[in-house]
Amino acid sequence: MTITKAIIPVAGWGTRRLPITKAIEKCMLPIGNRPVVDYVVQDCIKAGITDIYFVIGEQSNQLRDYYRSNIDLNDYLRRNGKENLLPLVTPPKIRFHYITQSSYAKYGTAVPVSLVVPLLNEGESAVVLMGDDCIYRQDDLSEVARLIKAAGDDSAMLGTRVPHQDVSKYGVLETNAAGEFVRIIEKPNIDDAPSDIVNVSKYVLNYKALKLIEQYAEIDKVSGEYYITDPINQYVTDGGRLMVVEAEGQYLDSGTVEGWLQANQIVIGNMQTQ
Repeated sequence: MTITKAIIPVAGWGTRRLPITKAIEKCMLPIGNRPVVDYVVQDCIKAGITDIYFVIGEQSNQLRDYYRSNIDLNDYLRRNGKENLLPLVTPPKIRFHYITQSSYAKYGTAVPVSLVVPLLNEGESAVVLMGDDCIYRQDDLSEVARLIKAAGDDSAMLGTRVPHQDVSKYGVLETNAAGEFVRIIEKPNIDDAPSDIVNVSKYVLNYKALKLIEQYAEIDKVSGEYYITDPINQYVTDGGRLMVVEAEGQYLDSGTVEGWLQANQIVIGNMQTQ
């Protein structure tokens, strides 16, 4: 199946990274010389995605600025003999769409996805990728392309392997003998973890799974977050197939200072060896 649309939620306040995220949008925190979200976008482009739906907060403007043409900057580079830098600031030749998620409404990873589902064509699958972490590949290949291939007409999710002593920090994936998703066990004891593969919130979801997410977000809950894993679990319970694909690249996360520093060390170290 050809998939051309990706949903990238980036509306969070980034409270784990305050105070810097008061001034810099969480998805715009730099890894190397690019914002973390751009690693996600570039992976999508390599996989043939033509339309990206960003779900943004009410005050978001840095993301829009990054992905639009800056005529004044372009003119400055030309006037000063720096035309060789123009490719670095030229927006990708794909379509960007911006959907605003209210910070006063329901919250959780299912909500931003539910806002985009009505904009898709009936029967259409889409890629869903959170915008504040990424899978980094030195060989420049695409993890999204691998996910799309594995999903076929169904769905797939990406997982990454972590040291066994760290599994209690994550949602750990249990699969069957065919590599299909069975369930997620949140932060299990080390001895109870079914694998060393953890969820990194990167999916290819068919229309049935996406509609379940939309319907789930319409439910009025007394309290609590609307986690995307709840309707995904329902999709599998209803007989849907969700393949688990182990990432070949390195998982980079800017959500904590420690993770952000490690991500920069990896990317900058690779830049210095090229």
